[in-house]
Amino acid sequence: MSWNSSPSILDRVFAALPYILAITAGLPYGVFVLQEVPAIQFLLLPIAPLLQVYMGLQRSIPFFGLIVFFALILLVVRNENISRFIRFNTMQAILLSFILAVCGLILDLLMPVLGGGGLLVQTFASALFLGMLASVGYSLVQTFRGEYADIPTISEAVHMQVR
Repeated sequence: MSWNSSPSILDRVFAALPYILAITAGLPYGVFVLQEVPAIQFLLLPIAPLLQVYMGLQRSIPFFGLIVFFALILLVVRNENISRFIRFNTMQAILLSFILAVCGLILDLLMPVLGGGGLLVQTFASALFLGMLASVGYSLVQTFRGEYADIPTISEAVHMQVR
């Protein structure tokens, strides 16, 4: 598939599915925002069944997230028989979820210093959630339009990984 050709509808759907990883990685940080602005929950309503299945499997199968990560890297991102559009979006979703995981670790380390669940922790967690919502939302819109989502720095790293 060349860069300029328009991806098929099926390619667009398969390219959008991996963003569930980033959504599930960012949901725990949205507790404060979702309590204050429950209307945001309606944005997640269309994918609620997929989220429930993924999170259920994550709870019941040990290391499920790690298994999915390696499966996507080895079976999708490194497979040149799959369209570049799908591989690009898969890698971008993986990178977004990885960034959220690292930020979560930093938040966990800073929580005792910042005073548990204080205002600073709530603000940082809310910023992570809203950043995830914005980046995944933008990526999904671009994916369904058949275009590559260009998130500064992240997309550049993805282009280097996807041949």
